[in-house]
Amino acid sequence: MALSGLCRAQEQALSSPEQARYLDGLKTLYLVNDERAALLAHTNALLAAYMLKAGYQVGQPTPRDFRYEVTLGAPGELLVREETRSEGGVDLSVRNRRISLFGVDPFVHYECPSSGISCTFSEPGGREPILVILRDQDGADQLAKALSLLIRNVQRG
Repeated sequence: MALSGLCRAQEQALSSPEQARYLDGLKTLYLVNDERAALLAHTNALLAAYMLKAGYQVGQPTPRDFRYEVTLGAPGELLVREETRSEGGVDLSVRNRRISLFGVDPFVHYECPSSGISCTFSEPGGREPILVILRDQDGADQLAKALSLLIRNVQRG
């Protein structure tokens, strides 16, 4: 059974009073006054905390570290930097993606197959995978919540 779709935390976070408390908490945590800066910092902190490392991929033919960073691009756009590194650190590849956010569903969707070791996040408005993190339901919920609010913030301009 795979856990996927919208999480309760996302739905609750998007109600006005809960969203305001959440954003105020992030601004305090990251010592910033801007909601977008707080959401970016939190998203990147979560990506670092739940990074899928080669050490977790026991028995996989080519274990790799997956490291991500989200930044802002042109108006209405997120940039996702994916860095994969082989277990020995010898082989490194980097991929950058531009994701246009205007006109897409701001709710981030992900899947965490119970038989797997990772959760996969899909591109907003599509089903193409853009992020892979360690399989941790709480971490996936937190990341989906932060990304959904970030997308809504960017869509507002």
